[in-house]
Amino acid sequence: MKALTWQGTEKVSVENVTDPVILEPTDAIIRITSTAICGSDLHLYDVFGPFLSRGDILGHESMGIVQEVGGAVTKLSVGDRVVIPFVIACGHCFMCQRGLTTQCETTQNRDKGTGASLYGYTELYGSVPGGQAEYLRVRLADFNAIRVGQELPDDRYLFLSDILPTAWQGVDYANVPEGGVLGVIGLGPVGQFASRIGRHLGHRVIAVEPVAERRAMAERHGVETLDLTDDVLERLRAATEGRGPDSIVDAVGLEAHGNPAVAFAQRAAGLLPDPLAKKFMTTAGVDRLAAMHLAIDAVRRGGTVSLSGVYVGTADPMPLMDMFDKQMALRMGQCNVQRWVDELLPLVEDPSDPLGVEDLVTHRVSLERAPEMYKTFRDKSDNCIKVVLQP
Repeated sequence: MKALTWQGTEKVSVENVTDPVILEPTDAIIRITSTAICGSDLHLYDVFGPFLSRGDILGHESMGIVQEVGGAVTKLSVGDRVVIPFVIACGHCFMCQRGLTTQCETTQNRDKGTGASLYGYTELYGSVPGGQAEYLRVRLADFNAIRVGQELPDDRYLFLSDILPTAWQGVDYANVPEGGVLGVIGLGPVGQFASRIGRHLGHRVIAVEPVAERRAMAERHGVETLDLTDDVLERLRAATEGRGPDSIVDAVGLEAHGNPAVAFAQRAAGLLPDPLAKKFMTTAGVDRLAAMHLAIDAVRRGGTVSLSGVYVGTADPMPLMDMFDKQMALRMGQCNVQRWVDELLPLVEDPSDPLGVEDLVTHRVSLERAPEMYKTFRDKSDNCIKVVLQP
């Protein structure tokens, strides 16, 4: 089959690789019909090379048609249309029973000290082949393949794999009070959905984003937007009676605009020999914290900051004095996708499309064009907000 593979820092290519096969009776094989490039994939493209091997198959936002099932699979049949959460979980362990599927005790990577295995996401999370390919082996398929209808287009369902539940969890964790104001930092795909979810739940939403096209997309859904200017903190406060938003979702993460010295350090670490780079990144790695620091500065006293953007630094400086003084709350974590599906499925199937899932994709191309689209998405060129690949 054809698959998008990692070949080195800022280098990916579509290659012919071995087709996946059933290895466990709980497996299923699906034929991919749509798969997306996620902002988290860009971390692999730019930063996480030391934890990847040449030829690793990337991608963790996928859906398709069941082609084959293992003997122990009871809830799926050949021909079913399914969405695949990026998290691989068992559904029955202590953590899964509490809705914490990203901490699944069956697929945890204890040798790395990390949580549940993830598709297409480095040796830290199991080195599991991803879904930017023609076919995907789905582990523990009865729990990890969400069966959906046959009539609606893929865009209605595809984002259940990651970014829609990630945004939903981010807003849930933000604990916006009734009648409150939700701030959103960053209007990439997760920020777009977090903003729309906030509006759907009845909140006033103010989002900060430097790219005009992304602000325009959010404004179509009733979101107030601000450019990322030097006085954006003052403007956020001015828009909220001088206090700041009640809650803020940081939808940017470790590669925020700004922090040029840290950006240089991240890139330099990725160019070290792998053993040295791994040691550095797991003991002294730092993130670009401009988005997080803006969220912490801007949230009102007693408010909540919710981190949906990915952070991986082990030596990040945090303004703990300010955080403590403001009596703010901080919540974060990989999205427990399966926890939110029952709430989200009726919304994506609603004929009115209340979360605007059909108003996100800006680029839809063949799998063969994936390498160029990684660069386009990374550079935010050609008005790129979300890329869907179709094998």
